[in-house]
Amino acid sequence: MIEFEYWQLLLFPLFFVLGWAAARIDIKHLVRESRALPRSYFQGLNFLLNEQPDKAIEAFIEVVKVDPQTVELHFALGNLFRRRGETERAIRMHQNLIERVDLSPELKLQALSELGQDFLKAGLLDRAEEVFSRLRGTSRDEEAKRNLLEIYQQEKDWQKAIAIAKEMPDYATQKEIANYYCELAAGEMINSRPDSARQYLDSALSLHRNCVRASVLQGDLLQQAGDLAAAIEAWKRIESQNPAYLAIVARKLQDAYLAQGQRDEGLQLLRGYLASYPSLDLLETVFQLVMDAEGPEAAYRLVRDELRRNPTLLGLDRLLEAQLLGVPPEKRADLELVRNLVHNHTRRLARYRCDNCGFKARHFYWRCPACGGWETYPPRRTEEFDLIP
Repeated sequence: MIEFEYWQLLLFPLFFVLGWAAARIDIKHLVRESRALPRSYFQGLNFLLNEQPDKAIEAFIEVVKVDPQTVELHFALGNLFRRRGETERAIRMHQNLIERVDLSPELKLQALSELGQDFLKAGLLDRAEEVFSRLRGTSRDEEAKRNLLEIYQQEKDWQKAIAIAKEMPDYATQKEIANYYCELAAGEMINSRPDSARQYLDSALSLHRNCVRASVLQGDLLQQAGDLAAAIEAWKRIESQNPAYLAIVARKLQDAYLAQGQRDEGLQLLRGYLASYPSLDLLETVFQLVMDAEGPEAAYRLVRDELRRNPTLLGLDRLLEAQLLGVPPEKRADLELVRNLVHNHTRRLARYRCDNCGFKARHFYWRCPACGGWETYPPRRTEEFDLIP
């Protein structure tokens, strides 16, 4: 048991006095600092608390004019201007920081990086590229490389994009670099340079063997050269890479089989794909092919069986279309009314959706227009996401 001495009671008033003195010192220091701040600073805070951001910005600008040493406030205002789309004001703010002789080297690098972001937001890609190139080899090298990669993609300078992406294996994936090679190959094909296009596609597949886009373009290249059998094999390779993309080459495959006089073989292949890998786009292609080759009754049976496996409104739309061709004229009006109602409703379901950001579009993209992700648009319609894991 701890013994208690009465003289220890004298320590409590002493501790109280010391605490009170320390608090007084802190309060006096705080009061001195608050008195040193311009009145505009408190006005700006008041405007922010009252949800008046425009007036708050003007008040903080006045603070910057009165006290140019407020570096943090310069950065905060510059970033705020950029987010609000006022890029000219953001550029001026960050340029003023860079020109200050009393700024530390690290803060100058930060200001330079912010200036590059301003140029990027304003669409001044050449000036942004110049700024981020100056940051290479500094403490902000990784940040500079990421921004330069984005600039090269926007400028479609794929050679530079490949070079800098290879320096960032933890940031740029092999799938992305393979798509840069595919972009180069597509450009060579447009300019009738098949040999260089073939080299780019070989590079894409050696880097990323499951690059569906490279297989699609290889098939196109072989088809242009008249080697239909090899083109078919290139397109069929997609089944082992990612069967969800078979719908993209379904019509190409059938055209190649038709050109070789093998229509039935082509249709049988596509029927097998549809049975193994259900897809509304694939169903659309096979439906039209069966309609042309075997007539509306066979097309009707195809869609009916598919609806039993995977009930969708888009499939129902095709079923009604097939039925319309086989009903008597006196019953066609009512069926057309039902089909039109279903068709109008399915228009909003007939969209592709990015796996990465959820952006929806009527057309298929290899690169999402919203988030910039590569191959994040599987060729599945919106309605299919609720049916297929």
